[in-house]
Amino acid sequence: MLSIVVPCFNEAETIPHFVAAVDAVMTPIAQEIEYIFVDDGSKDQTLTILQELNKQRPQEIHYLSFSRNFGKEAALYAGLKNAKGSVITVMDADLQDPPELLPQMLDMLQNEHLDCVGTRRKNRTGEPPIRSFFSKAFYKIINQFSDTEMIDGVRDFRLMTRQMVDAILEMTEYNRFSKGIFSWVGFKTEYIAYENRERVAGETSWSFWGLFKYSLDGIVNFSEAPLMFASFVGALSCLGAGIALIFIVTRALLFGDPTSGWPSIVSIMLFMGGLQLLCLGIIGKYIGKIFLETKKRPIYLIREQSEVIALERPDASDNESDGKIVL
Repeated sequence: MLSIVVPCFNEAETIPHFVAAVDAVMTPIAQEIEYIFVDDGSKDQTLTILQELNKQRPQEIHYLSFSRNFGKEAALYAGLKNAKGSVITVMDADLQDPPELLPQMLDMLQNEHLDCVGTRRKNRTGEPPIRSFFSKAFYKIINQFSDTEMIDGVRDFRLMTRQMVDAILEMTEYNRFSKGIFSWVGFKTEYIAYENRERVAGETSWSFWGLFKYSLDGIVNFSEAPLMFASFVGALSCLGAGIALIFIVTRALLFGDPTSGWPSIVSIMLFMGGLQLLCLGIIGKYIGKIFLETKKRPIYLIREQSEVIALERPDASDNESDGKIVL
């Protein structure tokens, strides 16, 4: 059975189109499927539409609804945790992930002895130039500083074996960055390239600032380079101060102590203060991540779920390891 995990945040307009498109592709090949929709605290009619679809097809279409917006990473984890299929795929509801690639991905997974078949965009047609620029810059930076390789243009849309999904679920950290996790667990992976697509309906919930923060989380989660940078800046500043001190003392002994202006002193103080705050900010980012991890909070809270998932969920005693709490 193929499990299709679909995180949703305000996707009321796209869900019917998504289900119809996937059904049109999968019905001819007679592949048994299940949909796992995860409503990530949507403010529109997403949950209502999922409830109606579940009533129409209770054995195929299931849903989880969070108590609030926990973010796409939590939604991905919840969907993978509740997927029952022997192969699992992650897709966005906006149809930017082409469903027609699924038969080819299934064929590659079965016949080429792969653990994962991923997808990557050939281009970023239709995307704002500033977003494309920063996206490419992120991949260059993360691959320069991290031991975990991340390929430019790779989507979350991928087909995985149960073994690989179980390995991903073993990583229960609160601060999640799925692109890095998918790569970190390893397993034999091949990629299919495709032309970029626009959303079928609605508007994206990702703002530029949201993507920027997400990229910073990825760098912090999979690289110690920012900490090394802070250490390097501190060492360089100390070295520069030592050289300047030797120069000033030597000049005073040989030529006397000329009167110096305060603007240069103020400029140096502001510069050094800025470097210190920058380094403290970098260290603080890592400490903040540690702080959140030590709290052992659940990754998500479920307010409502479809009947099939509710009947099959683990006992309450297993909730801590699952990273969830059912209200």
